[in-house]
Amino acid sequence: MDQVLLARWQFGLTTGYHFLFVPLTIGLSLLVAIMETLYVKKGKESYKKMAQFWGRLFVINFAMGVVTGIVIVFQFGMNWSEYSRFVGNIFGIPLAIEALLAFFLESTFLGIWLFGWDKVSKKVHLLSAWLVAIASSLSSLWILVANSFMQNPVGYELVGNRAELVGFGKLLANPYFHNQFTHVIAGAFVTGAVFVISISAYHLLKKNRVDFFKESLRIGLIFGLISVIIVGGIGHLQGQFLVKTKPMKMSAAEALWETSDPAPFALLAIIDQEKGQNKFEITIPAMTSFMSYNKFSGEVKGLNDLQKEMEALHGSGNYIPPVTPIFWSFRFMVGIGSLIGLLVLLAVYATRKQILEEYPLLLKLLFFILPLPFLANLFGWIMAEMGRQPWIVSGLLKVDNAVSPNVSPAAIWTTMIGFSVVYILLAIADIYLLAKFAKQGPEDMDLIKEPNLAEGEVSLWA
Repeated sequence: MDQVLLARWQFGLTTGYHFLFVPLTIGLSLLVAIMETLYVKKGKESYKKMAQFWGRLFVINFAMGVVTGIVIVFQFGMNWSEYSRFVGNIFGIPLAIEALLAFFLESTFLGIWLFGWDKVSKKVHLLSAWLVAIASSLSSLWILVANSFMQNPVGYELVGNRAELVGFGKLLANPYFHNQFTHVIAGAFVTGAVFVISISAYHLLKKNRVDFFKESLRIGLIFGLISVIIVGGIGHLQGQFLVKTKPMKMSAAEALWETSDPAPFALLAIIDQEKGQNKFEITIPAMTSFMSYNKFSGEVKGLNDLQKEMEALHGSGNYIPPVTPIFWSFRFMVGIGSLIGLLVLLAVYATRKQILEEYPLLLKLLFFILPLPFLANLFGWIMAEMGRQPWIVSGLLKVDNAVSPNVSPAAIWTTMIGFSVVYILLAIADIYLLAKFAKQGPEDMDLIKEPNLAEGEVSLWA
C-alpha cells in the first residue's frame, strides 16, 4: 500500500473506533440527567438508583472515548502535516475550543456528579448532571464545526498556500454544520435510548428487579421514539440540502450515473465504477426525485455529468467518490434506523397496553438490537467522509496532497498495528466492564461511599 492509502486507513480505523463511544456518551448523559431530574422532582429513591446505575455505565464509556480521542488529534501532525499546514488557522480554533471549553466543562462537572452524591444539595448535583449532558453535546458541536468546514468551506480566504479565517461567525453559520450537527446529535440520542432499552429488556427477561427496569425501559422507549422520529425528519431535510449543495455525494449514495427527471431510487445495485454504470439494479421509479423535492418529478444530476462539471471547474482528474461503499452505507444506515424505529414503536404500543411481558420474543429483539445504532452511526460517518473524496477540504485540497511528505509507509504500518493492538485490548476491557456492571443491576448503587474507618484512621475522601 502507498503512503496515502495507509494514512487514510489509519485515520479511518482510529476515528471509526472512537466514534463508537461518542454517540453513546452524548445520548446516555442526557438520559441520566433526565432520570436524576425525575428523582429531584418526585423524590423517589428508585430514580436516584436509576441515575446511578446508568451513570456508572456512562462513566465507563466516557473514559474509553477520551482515551481513543487523543490519538486522533496527534494524527494531524503525524500523517497529515500538509493538511494541518493548509487549514490549521481555521481547523485548530474549534478544536481548541472543544478541548478548553467543552471537554473541561464536561470533566469538571462529571467529577462533581460522581463525588457529590449526598455531599452537595440535590439541585446542585442535578445541575452538574445537566452540565455534563450539555458539555457532551457542545464537544460534538465544535468537532462538527471543524468537519463541516472540510465538507463545505466558508469564512476563509486563500493566502499563499494556506486558508485563513476571515469570519468566525461564518463557521457557525455554515448551513452544512446545522444539518450535520442536528442529525448526529439525534442519532446519538437514539444510541443512548437503545442502550437503555436493550439492557432493560435483558433484565426483564431474567426477571431481575422488574419494577426498576420496567421504568428504565419506559423512559428509554419514550426517549427513543422521539429521537428516531427526529433522526428521520432531519435526515430527510439533510438529504434535500445535499442534493442542492453536494450533488456528487448524493448521486453516489443513489448510484445514479445519468441525469434523470424523474430520478429512480435503486433498492440494490451491482456497481461498475470503471465503466460508470450499474451492471444490475432494482429501482423504484421517481422515488429519488420525490425524496429530493417532495414530488415525483425533478432533475437529479448523474455522476457522469457531475464529473464533467468538476473537470471544467478544477481541471482533469477523477472526482467521483467510491460509489459502492457510499451506496451501501446509505442503505444500511437508513435500513437500520427504520428497523430500530419499528421495534421501538411496537414496544411502546405493547408497554401502553401492558402486554410487553407477554411477548418475550419482542423483549429478545429489543435486547439484540443493542449493536444496531452503533453500526448505523458508523455507516453514516462512512457515507459523509467517503462522499467528500477525492477532497479532504472540498474544492480546495485533495487527499493526495494533504499527507505528510516525510512519513514512510513502514512508519504508518508500525503505528497502525500498534494502535490496533491497543484498541483491541481496550475493546475487550470496555465490553467486559460494561457487561459486568450492566448485569449486576442497581443494588447498592451509591457510587461513592464513605468507607468504614477504624478508630484513628483518616478518610482519603475528606
